[in-house]
Amino acid sequence: MNKKVNAKKEAWQKKQEEKGKKVVGWIFGGLIVLAIIYLIWTFSMMS
Repeated sequence: MNKKVNAKKEAWQKKQEEKGKKVVGWIFGGLIVLAIIYLIWTFSMMS
């Protein structure tokens, strides 16, 4: 029974880790997009 619980726990941890990596990727992607928009806006204000 203990082995079964450990297997479930490990599978759950792996799934959580994958979800966490995906969320971090989306956050960094969003920040990069916002930075590009800000640069475009800044250069358009200078012109």
